[in-house]
Amino acid sequence: MTRSRSATYLALTVALLTAAMLPAKGDEVGVSDDAILFGQVAALEGPSSALGQRMRQGIVAAFTEINGKGGVHGRKLQLISRDDGYDPDRSVAQTLQLLEDDKVFALIGAVGTPTAMATIPITSARKVPFIGPFTGAEFLRDLELPNVVNIRASYGAEAEAWIKHLTEDRRFTRIGIFYQDDSFGRDGLVGVKRALARRGLELAAEGTFERNTRAVAAAWRMIKRAEPEAIVMVGTYGPCAEFIKLAHRSGSYPTFVNISFVGANALARELGPEGEGVIVSQVVPFPWDRSLKLVADYQAAQTAFDPTLTPDFVSLEGYLSGRLAAAALEKAGPQPTRASLLRAINDVGRFDISGSIVTVGMRMIDAPPKVFLTVIQKDGTFRAVDRF
Repeated sequence: MTRSRSATYLALTVALLTAAMLPAKGDEVGVSDDAILFGQVAALEGPSSALGQRMRQGIVAAFTEINGKGGVHGRKLQLISRDDGYDPDRSVAQTLQLLEDDKVFALIGAVGTPTAMATIPITSARKVPFIGPFTGAEFLRDLELPNVVNIRASYGAEAEAWIKHLTEDRRFTRIGIFYQDDSFGRDGLVGVKRALARRGLELAAEGTFERNTRAVAAAWRMIKRAEPEAIVMVGTYGPCAEFIKLAHRSGSYPTFVNISFVGANALARELGPEGEGVIVSQVVPFPWDRSLKLVADYQAAQTAFDPTLTPDFVSLEGYLSGRLAAAALEKAGPQPTRASLLRAINDVGRFDISGSIVTVGMRMIDAPPKVFLTVIQKDGTFRAVDRF
């Protein structure tokens, strides 16, 4: 994060902390006469910071748009973002600070599977809404976690889309996997193995790396022996880019397929010209397709918030989360509680966000979120694979 961006972030945080001290109307935590306070714990600094920063930008853009129209039932939506560096222990500490010291109403835009696994027990025990986590982990889709509000497809659904494309469209049979050695990576691994098994296939090779590092050489040595036709990747943009570059330096050019959590735009920037042909699965619409009202509204909101920002898959997902939170609060009525917000979300289950339908809760079973594949072009832009 640049010095000016850091200063802006700190100033916003101080302002939001001041707002959090306003006297509450009624007994609900985080709800004052004129504001509702949300909290976000995500990687804002460090090797995965682009993910947390972009999620935050999208959420704040949505809140700024809503507040410009008078807020929700007369209250402005505000956000405190705290940095966990994509580390589970720090995520626990920051979550507790948001809940106990900042006294936020709900959590939104958390980033990561291992961090979510560490913090979900805290939020579930306190029945705190956990809205729009940036993770497709299967455990978050457990119906025994009614406080979790997912808007994105699962990693299992992404894995199915990868394997379907690689085996049916490309006719590949030798597929390897490069994954982060933790709950996030293993969730992706399970999804890939299941998708292959449905087609009578097994993985050709596996290689892992440690979270928050770029130590990928050992994984490449393990995988290259199998001479895979394709390698699916379950990690963040830094190590995935390092792995692809290492393979290319070794004279190997398999088809690379990345999970949406990678941070597609950040990956393309890291790879530069070497990104051409790399596939990334996506769980939100094209952030540049202004023919969709959702995307046009997102772009307008982001520009109003910060004219220097460019469209991005991750910030669009943050924007969707922010808009969903606002839509659910409208349904919850003029005296919102955590319980009434969750009840509204689960009872409605289907929200029209600028003409695009977002399904949540039980509705996701019958109408699961979409997954589509994109490919990085030579100039770093993206094109849908089905138009390739």
